[in-house]
Amino acid sequence: MRVEEHPKLHAVMIPLPLQGHINPFTHLAMKLASKGFTITFVNTESTHQHITRAQSLKDDDDNPFSHAQKSGLDIRYAKISDGFPLSFERRAKADQFVEGLIHVFEAHVDDFIEKLILSKPDPPVSCIIADSFHVWASTIAKKYNLFNVSFWTEPATVLTIYYHMDLLKSKGHFGCHDKCEDTIRYIPGVQAIEPADLPSYCQDPDSSTVMPRFVFKCLEDAQKADFVICNTVQELESSAISVIQEKQPFYAIGPVFPASFTKRTISAGLLPESDYTDWLNSKQDGTVLYISFGSLANMSKQDILEIAQGILISKVSFIWVLRHNILGSGERNILPRRFEEETVGRGLVVPWCSQLAVLSHPAVGGFLTHCGWNSILESIWCKVPMVCVPILTDQFTNRKLVVNDWRIGVNLCTGRLIRREEVAENIGRIMSKSDDLRKNIERTKMVLHNALSDEGSSKKNLNQFIEEMKNKILQKK
Repeated sequence: MRVEEHPKLHAVMIPLPLQGHINPFTHLAMKLASKGFTITFVNTESTHQHITRAQSLKDDDDNPFSHAQKSGLDIRYAKISDGFPLSFERRAKADQFVEGLIHVFEAHVDDFIEKLILSKPDPPVSCIIADSFHVWASTIAKKYNLFNVSFWTEPATVLTIYYHMDLLKSKGHFGCHDKCEDTIRYIPGVQAIEPADLPSYCQDPDSSTVMPRFVFKCLEDAQKADFVICNTVQELESSAISVIQEKQPFYAIGPVFPASFTKRTISAGLLPESDYTDWLNSKQDGTVLYISFGSLANMSKQDILEIAQGILISKVSFIWVLRHNILGSGERNILPRRFEEETVGRGLVVPWCSQLAVLSHPAVGGFLTHCGWNSILESIWCKVPMVCVPILTDQFTNRKLVVNDWRIGVNLCTGRLIRREEVAENIGRIMSKSDDLRKNIERTKMVLHNALSDEGSSKKNLNQFIEEMKNKILQKK
């Protein structure tokens, strides 16, 4: 039998059911499909329901990739249960939901993969591309003789820190109530870092609670992957990447953006978006501060009030994305009395928007951000310096990269408590068109831009990953 010289690759892609993970997965699906992959993209039924409502899609016959399919890309779409009824409040009962992701979701993925393989799809399934924050990828890949590709949607620096948890523990910086507070200088590939800049799960003295257990179980599984692909750029994190590459095949393929940065071709948003282009068009270039804390993180009412008072003091023009559930309690009236009246004409408070469209608008000159990794990459691409207020997970380490290593942003405040005077002061620093910040972010943008060029590192790394996959498949035959 003649061995096929160039096997057609068929990847089953399964993101974590959170907006910050779904976005890079959808863009990666498009990118891989444009390079000849067949993609079976799997969302949970709950995620699909949110997307359908937010994007006003037509019933179940439509799907987020219908436009891509019409353009000739082979992206197939599927929905599976996450183990909970659709009516279950996943956000309000987060610990229970995460326990389900650990113990229940795997059975639904297993059932789906088995049925897909038995249906004998053309081409046959080659690999699973699973979010690194899934606990089951190595088990299922091994069971069905598939290649296991782990997609890490955070910086390589964060993965390097996680991969050295034992070292942090032995040095007294993790897993003990009397943690050392001295600067950490011993993690391979990571520049000097303060304990307060470690990911939040590394700062928690009790690692037995549900979220740390979930994260560390996922990371244990990710280390068994055949390949790790990462939404970062080689030149931005070369030391951290080199350390991971000593442990397993690792490819920096970022930034994973849509083909056209401002015109999305995939309907992946979980919340309805409104268009504020006309309002932004009325503002001078570089004069508007964009404020958003992402789709997941909760904040205290006191912090929101201090930020609002800082905005009033600064007198800056702004567009503020204030989700209705940002307090986690459902309380709606959280801004100071008369805030919107006092900022009429110069400010907008909105429930959600297209972040790509806002950041890429010339009127936007600064971004007050929770330091989610997607937000940071998008902000760099649009050359918008940042005021950083990390809230959870990788965001503390991301802030360190933005402020200390790349010098393209500033800290919102020096302590844990947000103070209105510091808010106003740091908004002023960002919006004053500081030469140093602008030069640094211009240079960092060029690193991202060059990485995606024909001879760039990310393009080469993606092509190398694809070739390695094809070679592995040929060897298996």
